[in-house]
Parts: sequence; structure tokens; C-alpha cells
Amino acid sequence: MSLDLNLVALLPVLAPAVAAVLVLVLDIAWPPARATHLVVVGLGLLGGAVATVPGLLQGRGERVAALCLPDGTCLYQASSLTSGLQLLALLSGVVVLVLAWDDWSHGEGGRTAVIAALVLGATAGVVAVPAAGDLGTLLVALELATLPTAALVALERRASRQPAAVDGAVALLTTSLVSFALLALGAALWVVATGTAVLSGDAVAVAAADPARLSLLTLAAVLALAGMAFKVSAVPFHAWTPLTYHGAPLPVTTYLATVSKVAALGGVVVIVTALSGASGTSLLAVAVMAALSMTVGNAVALVQTDTVRLLAWSTVAQGGWVLLPLADLSSRGTRAAGGYLAVYAVATLLAFVVVVAVGARRGVLLTDHRGLLRDSPLLGLPLAFALLALAGLPPAVVGLVAKVVALRPVAGDGTWWLAVVAALNVALGIAVYLRWLRVLAQHPEPVDALAAAEAEAQTRSTAHTAVPARHTALIAVLTTLLVAGSVAPVGIF
Repeated sequence: MSLDLNLVALLPVLAPAVAAVLVLVLDIAWPPARATHLVVVGLGLLGGAVATVPGLLQGRGERVAALCLPDGTCLYQASSLTSGLQLLALLSGVVVLVLAWDDWSHGEGGRTAVIAALVLGATAGVVAVPAAGDLGTLLVALELATLPTAALVALERRASRQPAAVDGAVALLTTSLVSFALLALGAALWVVATGTAVLSGDAVAVAAADPARLSLLTLAAVLALAGMAFKVSAVPFHAWTPLTYHGAPLPVTTYLATVSKVAALGGVVVIVTALSGASGTSLLAVAVMAALSMTVGNAVALVQTDTVRLLAWSTVAQGGWVLLPLADLSSRGTRAAGGYLAVYAVATLLAFVVVVAVGARRGVLLTDHRGLLRDSPLLGLPLAFALLALAGLPPAVVGLVAKVVALRPVAGDGTWWLAVVAALNVALGIAVYLRWLRVLAQHPEPVDALAAAEAEAQTRSTAHTAVPARHTALIAVLTTLLVAGSVAPVGIF
């Protein structure tokens, strides 16, 4: 049996994977070269991003394939949507790298090389998930995208934060193992129902013609979706999210909130696309998870006083919006989910970059952001724009368009109860982000003369703590992307 590898098509995955090996070899040959390790990380991520271009240029129904068997079955297939998700993951990884440069470049005893290899390995897994053409590739890629992140969460440099980081890593690892068990069971049932491990719509259509096999396929799909729901932070598989986000180093939290979500959506899209030839029974699970995630995420975020925890619960709610259009079995639904994820990722990256910058000067509590629009408009205005995009409010029109596009497949499919739940959550989400915006616009109000003196001293001490140039550049680039998307949002979708 011959196998057509097509290594050029695999470059988006191979580039970060090869870079991970190079980092480890470099660490053996030249251990002190910490900054060089991170340069290799950046080159690996950017190389993978450039390699997605051929896939992005594919037309509807066309795919860049690799690992093809003689019968025409390909275990790696990248459409334009798949390549778009890969590009989003790789560029988000670059943003995280720039954000974490100072912290990661000061590792002791090989810590920098370990972190670099873990980031590259996890990103290679993330990039492979959306292009998986069979269950084996999907399972391996998902685990590769997940297990290194648990180690990244635990690698907290500050001693005071290490217990919380370990708790977060254990929560992530435990949830991932349970979810993998569900996914593996679903994969086994899928093979029994369809007779093949290949994620093929034709095989699903044949199985759907037999009522007994259809029932087994439905159960397999529900288990598989449940196994991947934890990465989306979808209810009821969301419990790890606030604990892990709060305990992890902020750059790692940013990675989990953005890059890892690409693997989550990619895995769900792979399963949902394969189910296109079957009955829509199993999609009720997607609809219920979307409704619960939006509602629970927004409701709990509304009472948070810590910005990181608020963004964690915001991730749960936004995960519901990402899942929402997938309740409709159509290419329009999958593209709407991909477009929404792109907007969410850029807005969340921008919010986290500002939170990191403000955290270094003030803190990460919501009250630490009081008056930021007045005291530091170069931080406050971009953060406000990111929050408006997540809320779907003008002038961040791109967020509003993303929500409308996500709702359209559900409304067109006639799933009105889900559309009503989503509409109610629009209002609830607006309340969440307006609460943060209100704090940004407030005047600092010390309660007495002593507090006023302390506040003035704090202002003087932080005034000379300049935001790193790298962070300023990230804020400028991400804000520009959101503004450009708001001026011409149609091109994103």
C-alpha cells in the first residue's frame, strides 16, 4: 500500500512541529540562547502561517489534501475555511509569543526551551485538528493540542502563584482526560455505525438509511461532541475554565482563550460536516450546549470582580455563540462559526493584552481599571473597543455583524427557541461588558484624604512605568484589525 504524503500541504502543521525539534536541539547545543529559542518559535509560527496561503485560495468544495491512500481517501484535507482557522491559530500564537516574550525569555534551567517546545507542539496539534480526515488523526491532534497546555499552565515562575497554577493545570488535565474518554468512546461507536474510521459524509449517509445504525451514529456523535465541548468551554464541560484561566500565567491564559479555541471549533466542524448526510437529531446537543453556554457564561460574568475571571466566563458565553450556527447543518453555518471565532479571537487578544499591561501597573481587579479611559486613553480606548466588539455594539460594528451572521443559519433553519435564547443573551452580554465599560469611564473616588494621598502616590509611581513597546505595537495592530473589520465587516464572512 502506497501513501501520497504531499509534504507541501502539511507545512502548516510541519512548520511548528519542526521548529519544536529545532528548539530542543538548540537547547542541547547552546543552552543560554533563550532569546534565540523564542525567535525559532516565531519563525515556526510565521512559516506555518505562510504555508496556509494555498489552502486559503481554494474555491468552494476544493481541498488541499495529503496523506492520501490508493483508494482516494485522504487523512488530511484543508479547505479555505480550514486554512483560515489554521492561519488564525498561528497568528494568534505569534501575538501570545510577543506578549510573553519578557517572561519566557527569563527562564532558568532550560525553562525557556521547554515552554517553546510545548507552545509549538500544542499549536501543531491545533492546526492539525480542522484538517483531520479520519478519527485517528482527530484524536491524536486533539490530545497534542491539549496536553502541552496543561504543562504550560503549571509552569508559573512566581512562587506565590504556583499553587493556583498547579490547581488550574490539574483541573485542565482531569477534564481533558475525561473528555478524551468520551471522544474515544464516540469514535468507537462511529466506526461500528459507519464501518469506517474515515470522516466521510457518504459513509454517514449510508448508515443513516438504517434506523438501528442511525441510532448508534447519533449516540456516537453526541459522545464525540461532548468530548470536544470542554475545549470550547461549553456548558456543562466548562468547570475548568475559570479555575485554569485565573491560575495560569496571563500569556498562557491568552493562549487558552484564543489559539486553543481554534482546535475546539475545528474538531466540532469536522464532526458536524461529516454528519451532513444524516438526520439532525444529534444537532440538538449542539443547540442545547450553545444555549446553556451563552446563558450561564453571561449570568456568572455579570457578577465577577476580577477581569481575568470575567474574561473566563465571557469565553464560556462566546463559546455558545461559536456553537450557535453549527446547529444548522450547512456550509453557511460552519463559515459563520469560523467568522465569529475570528472576531472573538481578535477582540479577546486585544482585551488580554490591555489586561496584562494594566496588571503590571495596577492589578487585574475590575476596580483597578477605574478611570482608565481618562488616565491612560491609549490603553482604555482599545480595551473599550474590544469590549464593544464582544458585546456587538457600535462603533465596533464587526461584533454586531458577527452576531447577526451567527443567528442567520438558526433563524433560517426554523429553530426559533434557540434564536430567542440567543436574542435574550445579546441583552445579557451587553450588560456584562457595559459594566466593565462603566468602570473604565468612572472618576477615581478616594474615600478619604489618606486614600487620596495613596492614590496620588500610586499614580506618580506608575506614570513612569511605560507600557513595553511590544505591547503597544500589539494593541495598535489588534485595534486596527477591529476598526478595519468594523469599516468593512462583510469581507470577514
